[in-house]
Amino acid sequence: MRKSHPLRRVVLATAGTVSAVVLLLSLKPSSDPTSASAAGTAPSAAAAGQESPQGGTGAAGATTVTGDATQTQYGVVQVRLTVANGKITQAEAIQAPKGGTSDQKTALSVPQLNKETVAAQSANIDSVSGATYTSTGYKQSLQSALDKMKEAAAATPSGSSSSSGSSSGSAQAQAKVVTGQVAQTQYGPVQVRITVSGGKITKAEAVQAPSGGTSDQKTALSVPKLNQEAVAAGNADIDSVSGATYTSTGYKQSLQSALDQAGG
Repeated sequence: MRKSHPLRRVVLATAGTVSAVVLLLSLKPSSDPTSASAAGTAPSAAAAGQESPQGGTGAAGATTVTGDATQTQYGVVQVRLTVANGKITQAEAIQAPKGGTSDQKTALSVPQLNKETVAAQSANIDSVSGATYTSTGYKQSLQSALDKMKEAAAATPSGSSSSSGSSSGSAQAQAKVVTGQVAQTQYGPVQVRITVSGGKITKAEAVQAPSGGTSDQKTALSVPKLNQEAVAAGNADIDSVSGATYTSTGYKQSLQSALDQAGG
């Protein structure tokens, strides 16, 4: 029994030493400065990643203006503008003729008209060859969007430019809508309403036109063309539409009376 005592002591001492080493090893990683540093920088990197999307405030002052829908012989055209700091930054046609050959003409003309609008910053842009009706409708809707943009700018208080505000306000005051007298035709009444600004016709529309039976088709074909020609010519000296002579004659009579009321 006396010989086994030293052996027990050796075993117990060895076990104690191993336990101490294991304990030290398990505590060491928690105090590793490299690990602590990595843990400290991870949240800041995530925070930086979250800040970049919220920091983009460049588009905060941008607004969109949608022009009136313009009816053409092949369909409706409507333009929407994106405006920032008083300048057109983007133009797009949210409505355009489609179906048949109109799809191809729209695909070719609208992108070019959009680019020219941004470049010119006005409705004074060239028509696209082969897409005259679409181009004309585009420019009419574009002009109405520009007019709305000017109205919004005039309505916005500006303490630094009172003179410019008054000039734009007076220009807007000159714009007026005039409705011509009703012209009776063999197939029904025709009445034209025009919008005049700066001495020019900016919009023409038939508030009354022959309807019923074949008149519906003739009106749908002739009135949009007559509206476009009235704006382009700026007077009642426009061509009659083939196959719709009575409607065309009544249109021109009512248009002339509207021009007379507007002062020629």
